[in-house]
Formats: sequence, structure tokens, C-alpha cells
Amino acid sequence: MSDIDVRQQVRALLDAQTASGRHARRQVKDRLAKYGIAVGGIAVIFAVLLIFGYLFSVVLPIFESAEMEAVEQVPVSVEADSRFTRTDEYGELLFQLTPAGHIEVTKVDNGARIKSQVLSLAEGVTLVSVATINRHSKLYALGFSDHSVLLVTLSTTVSYDAEQNRTVHPVIAFPFGEQFIQLWESEEPMLALAGAGDEEEFKLVAQTSARNVQVFRFAAETSFLDDSMTLEHEPAEALNSTVDIRFLLIEPDGNYLFAASEDGAVESWDLRKSPAEKLAITRLTAPNVQLTELEFLMGGISLLAGDSSGTITQWFRHRNEFNTNELRKVRSFELSKNPVKMIVPEPRRKGFVAIDEQGHFGIFYTTSHRKVLDQDLPVLPASMTLNSSSKLLITVDPDGRLRRYDIDNEHPDISWSALWTKVWYESYEEPAYTWQSSSGSDEFEPKFNVMPLAFGTLKAAFYAMMFALPIGICGAIFTAYFMAPEMRQMVKPVVEVMASLPSVILGFVAGLWLAPVVEDNLAGTFAILLLMPLVMVGFGLLWHHAPKGIRHLVKDGWQAALLLPVIILAGFLLWQFGYLFEDFALNGDARFYLTNNIGIDFEQRNALIVGIAMGFAVIPIVFSISEDAIFGVPKSLINGSLALGASPWQTMVRVVLPTASPGIFSAVMIGLGRAVGETMIVLMATGNTPIMEANLFEGLRTLSANIAVEMPEAEVGSSHYRILFLSALVLFLFTLIFNTVAETVRQRLRKQYGSL
Repeated sequence: MSDIDVRQQVRALLDAQTASGRHARRQVKDRLAKYGIAVGGIAVIFAVLLIFGYLFSVVLPIFESAEMEAVEQVPVSVEADSRFTRTDEYGELLFQLTPAGHIEVTKVDNGARIKSQVLSLAEGVTLVSVATINRHSKLYALGFSDHSVLLVTLSTTVSYDAEQNRTVHPVIAFPFGEQFIQLWESEEPMLALAGAGDEEEFKLVAQTSARNVQVFRFAAETSFLDDSMTLEHEPAEALNSTVDIRFLLIEPDGNYLFAASEDGAVESWDLRKSPAEKLAITRLTAPNVQLTELEFLMGGISLLAGDSSGTITQWFRHRNEFNTNELRKVRSFELSKNPVKMIVPEPRRKGFVAIDEQGHFGIFYTTSHRKVLDQDLPVLPASMTLNSSSKLLITVDPDGRLRRYDIDNEHPDISWSALWTKVWYESYEEPAYTWQSSSGSDEFEPKFNVMPLAFGTLKAAFYAMMFALPIGICGAIFTAYFMAPEMRQMVKPVVEVMASLPSVILGFVAGLWLAPVVEDNLAGTFAILLLMPLVMVGFGLLWHHAPKGIRHLVKDGWQAALLLPVIILAGFLLWQFGYLFEDFALNGDARFYLTNNIGIDFEQRNALIVGIAMGFAVIPIVFSISEDAIFGVPKSLINGSLALGASPWQTMVRVVLPTASPGIFSAVMIGLGRAVGETMIVLMATGNTPIMEANLFEGLRTLSANIAVEMPEAEVGSSHYRILFLSALVLFLFTLIFNTVAETVRQRLRKQYGSL
């Protein structure tokens, strides 16, 4: 039949299909498939972008700067000359204590004086200083010029009417009665007063001269008859300072006392000892720089020192090489070039506000080392205070005018450096990578460093891939290239069924069964992991050199079945060998030997357990994709290589593996993506300790497990909540990067070996 006849027959057949309408229907189906696939691809891309956009929108606010705006209101005047200025939790009331002994409570929004109490002072006696004894119970000590003190609580109660309108009521109480406590009878003046403790036991420290202070220790006793409380105090302890005291502070727990001079020298005492032990003198400022302000950061662990150069430094106690306490400079903040006038710590966070002598105002946060606001106030205030949430700043001008400022500063505790670099947290010996989002203490400093979580994620993935890749890839090579088709049809489905096992079951088994078993025979576990491959290779060599009569008893491609009894027997012998090795070489306890003789910490649920359990979950993915890639190599390439004289092993190494390398690499990257995103196995099989240790025998915490553990307890919109979303975004980017790299490498490998 000529070519012309063939073309005529094909043309006639196409014409017949066109006339019958089949060709048109096929075109319609092709178009539908084409556009359906295109729409599906675009939808997938849109969904990915939507997820990324949502995660980014939740994370973005944590890096925004603070904003402060003046509140427009009717002019309000209060006492300008005040020894004490505080507001309530909601910023609705202003408490002031005047030198004349008046306790004034003013409504902030309209200036109404809603409560006023005059203390019964003798003629000529004035209020000298106010000491905060306990900020939680709002217990204060008022120090007067006649060497007496009066204890008072300035608190509030809240009521709501039928329409849920809130009303804040001031409460002024005297827990130990309105009787003044005379501290001493001599003519020495009271220059300053500091206090710490609670209503049951507290300390008062009074400055009597430029270099002398007295320490008073009080204890409250409750009467069994009428529940009245009386105070008992020990004889005063006199302390002599070597510096001219300008600032006097005592830690909230009453353990350490600090006295600082204007030239920046600060002297401290350990009040836990009797008599008090004088500690080393520390300079808080540079030479020729004056100390202009000194305050405690919230919690009373850190000191904030403002100086005449406009710099504010943070200090806290630190044990030196001689195991003694000394003040250590941790970080510094630049307010301006003018002397610092006032520092006001935030009541509930590790932040503070400050203003210089020219009215330049700033908001800072210590943990994140951020200056979140830089602004000028219209008038340099005589005093200022923050409400409990630090969302409202109230200032009092020198002429008594009250001003209010709304502050939007939700996430000052987060910065890139605080997230990814070492941070020197309060009471730590040195900067560290630490994740600790909550604590039982109100003075807790949140530690939102995600580096330990990212490290734990990569650590778990690394050990899982170390376990899964040799088994998955080597098993795929043998199954696709050497195994008999009948046996392959049994093996591959069994391995793929492994992928359907719920990860929660694997984690449960790993945490409750595998971890104790490995701990009981650590030597046996490593003997199996390290020596079993050698056993399998050795058996293969023996079988290769066995007589032909024996080898011919097993059909070609079924030799792998002989490994099953060998693996079982070798596993049993190696496990028993582990017990013997521990008894003779490790004194019967490998864990104790590692910890005490080598110095390697051991936890029952560790990275080894995660590597085995998560590797078991990754093996089916790597095996299945790699096996399909190897099995898909054209038989013509294999037969051609064999026909040219290459051995099966040479053909596999030089022809099959290069051709299948794009698929094998994809298997590795997809398996890595599964390991990075795994949640339940690492959640149940590790101690969930967020530490940065490469030690195989210590636990870890991954980004995904941290999200699962802490998201239910995170307050919506809080820094903690948004950082958990940041963790999800990091995981998302990890996966995106891995997939992008995998696709790029796969395309290059396909282009390189596509000519085969």
C-alpha cells in the first residue's frame, strides 16, 4: 500500500469522525480539561498566597512602632506640688499626696475632686517622702519631717450599673490604724524613705544624712480577739555609706538596698544578713557624667539609671568569678543628648517611659532593646504616671494642668534581635537563646526567642532523615531494580500502607514503649543501628560466594526473603550483646556512664527516639516516590547498557540512578518537608524542652509542636499569639524554600540526564 493510499484512508477516517460529531466533542473535552487544570492550578496558587497573606497580616503588627496621641478634654487642674502621683488601673482617677499631708483623688476626665482626706499633722510637719512597700496591695509608707511614718493603702473598687457603665471608686485605708509610727527621737532629719515587703512583714529604710541610713524591720501581729493588727519592729540598724546619697532604693523582696550618688556611684547592702553586709561599689555612669534618675524596672530586679548625657542604662545583680553579687550593665538606651529628667516603669511589663529636661519623650522596652516611640511633649511635666495597661499616660504641668495621652503600644517586647539572637534576660548569667512564654509570677519576663524552636525543628528533621534515607532509598533501589515482580507486588503495598499510620499512634508508641526500651538497653539499640547494615552486607557477600547449587535453589529476585530470618536472629543477638556490653564495659548502666563519666546528659525522650519514630513515618514517602522513579527508567536504557557489556551494578549506578535522580531528589525533599512539619510524633516522643543542644540524647521542641501546645492558651492578639503565627509563617517559608530548591534541582537533573 502506497503512502498516498494511507494518507487518503486517514483523511477519510478523520472526515467520518468530523461528520459524526465525535471530533467536536473531543475538542470540547480537551478544552474543558485544559481550562479545568488551569483554573485548578490558579486556585492552588491563590490559596497558597491567601494563607501567606493571612499569616503575614497576623504577624505584621508585632513590628509596628508605638503611637501616642493627646486626648482632647476640658481643662483640668490638679495639685502641681505633689510627693506622689498615681492613677488607677483604668486611668480614670488620679491619686496625689501633697507636702501638707492632703490625700487628693481627682476625676481625670473632668477634674472633679471626688475624695479628699487631710492627715492630722502637727504644726510645721510636712510630708517628705512616699515609699511603695507593695505595689500589688498598694501599700505605701508616708514619711514625715518629724521622723514619723504612716501606712496607707490607696486602692479602688469598681461597680457597674444596669447599663454596664463602669464607675471607679477610690478607697483610702489605714491597715494599721491612723496612728503615726515614730521611727526615732533624735534631731536627725528624714531625707528620703524606701520600703519593701507586704502587710505581714516589711522593711523601711530612712535616710538621715548625706551618708547615713537606718533600716527598720516590721512584723504584723493579728489579734485573736478582734482581728486587729499591730506592728512590732526590731531596733533600727544604722548603715554608713561611703557615697553622698541622692537616690535610695530597696528591692521589692527587701533583700538588697541600693544607695547612689549624683556622680553615678552606687553602694549596695545585703539585708538578708544581720548585720547587713556591704557589697562592692559600682559606677553607673561614665566619668564626668552625672546620675540624674534611678528607678527599678517592673519586678525590682533591674535598675534603670538615667544620666546627664541622655542615656539610660539597665543593670541587675550578677555573680562574678568570685561568686559574689555585683551590678552588671546589660544594655543601654539613647533618649536624647539632654539630661534625663524622669523615668516611669510600666506597671505590668518590662518597659518604661522617660523624658529629658527639654521635654523630649521616649518609650522603651528592655527585653527587645527597642525604642518604640520618640516624641516631644508640649510642656515639661512636673510629674507623670501610667495606668496599669500602659495605654494611658497622665502628666501634670508645673502650673497644675493635667494632660492625657493615649498610647498604642501593643507589642514592644518583640524585635528581630529578640527573636533570633541571644538575649540577656534578667537574673541570667549570660545572654542565651530561651523560649519561655509564661510563668506563675506577675514579674515574669516573657522570653520569645524562636531560635531554640527552629533549631529543634531542624534537629528532629536531621535525625529522622538520617534514619529514613538509607532505608528508603536503598530499599527502593533493590525493590525496583533487583526484586522479582511477584515479590515487588507484595512488598511495595506493605510499605505504602505504613504511610497511612496516624502520626499520633507512632508518637504514642514511641513515647510510651520505645523510649523506655531504648533507655533500658542503650548499647543494644546502637549495636542494632550500627551493626545491622554490616550484617546484611556480610550475608549478601556470603550468598554471592555460595555454591551455585545452593544459590539456584532460590529464584532470581527472591533473595531478599532470605534476609528476614537473618535480620530477626541478628537483631536478637545484638540486643543481648548490648546487655553484656553494658555489664562489662559501662558498669551495668549506659545512661549513668554517659552522664557521670563522659558528661553527656541523657533524657528518656530524646532526639534519638524522635529520629527513629519520625524516620519510620518518612520511610514510606521516600521509598514510594524513589521506587516509582527508578522503576520508571525505560527498559531500553537498561537493556542497552547490559548489551554493551555493563554489569547490573554498573548499569544501576551509571544509567538507572542518574536517570531516576530527579525523582529520588524529589522524594528526599518531600520527606524532609514531612519531617519539618511533623507535630504529633515530636510532641509525644520528646520532652518538649526548647533547648539548643546538638546532643542526641537530649530533648527538643519544634515549631509545629510549640504551636500545638501553646496556641490554646495564648491570648488572641497578644504578642505570644502573634509569635505562634510567626512560627507558622517560618514553617510555611521552610516548606516553600525546600519545594523551590527541590523543583530547581529536579529540573536541572532532568535536563542533564534527559538525553539518556
